Amino acid sequence: MRRSIVAAALLVAALSVLAGAGLAQQGLPPVVGGFKPPPPAPVKPYKPVAVTPPAPLNDPGFVAFRKELADVAAHKDRAALAKLVVAQNFFWMQDKDLADPHKSGVDNLAKAIELDAKDGPGWDVVSGFANEPTAAESPDQKGVFCGPADPTIDPEAFEALTRATQTDPSEWGYPTKDGIEVHAATQPNSPVIEKLGLTLVRVLPDSGQQGDANAPPLLHVTTASGKTGFVDAQALAPLGGDQMCYTKDAGGWKIAGYFGGVSP
Repeated sequence: MRRSIVAAALLVAALSVLAGAGLAQQGLPPVVGGFKPPPPAPVKPYKPVAVTPPAPLNDPGFVAFRKELADVAAHKDRAALAKLVVAQNFFWMQDKDLADPHKSGVDNLAKAIELDAKDGPGWDVVSGFANEPTAAESPDQKGVFCGPADPTIDPEAFEALTRATQTDPSEWGYPTKDGIEVHAATQPNSPVIEKLGLTLVRVLPDSGQQGDANAPPLLHVTTASGKTGFVDAQALAPLGGDQMCYTKDAGGWKIAGYFGGVSP
């Protein structure tokens, strides 16, 4: 969770991916066995690492499919969702394929995203993916497109960045466009201290803990210059995170699989 993530569930997932390791470091009690996570790495300037955000999949049929999927999610119509999921050969990948071949595609998807759980995130997840315009063809499955698509980053430069800053890869994200404003405080009218270029951005452990549930979610970041401030969470995208996959047949686009999801 790194492209423009508009659904609440995906936004929470993005915050989790970006700052998950650090959130565990904010004074929480020791876990089983007495182990206490080390303190977060110090805030300091870092060398910018360029990022090329993924491009939208502009196939007209896919655009129309996403609109239909968004409508289905808005009405929480499980029967209509079933028509947009492949009936057979649905895959649910974590460390292996968890899909039950004896169940329908929509049943497997529902389990992966907790669609049927009371107060579960499932429909928000569906809505979030419906609003995600990027997808790229899987290198392992021809004709299967997964989104959000990955950005282009020099992996060696990224590895060097995490070593130099003593951070985990999960603590980094990137702007979805050039010129994102970094504010000095959580108030949207607070001074702009910097604007982000298309480079990796470190997200700090206390992100998402502003306390005002009605305020737009914010991420607390460190810029390459070493300044800290706050940005709109929807303006940053995480590295990694869940993906929904699609395929196109004679009847149009359908959901073909899912990467990630809840633990079975």
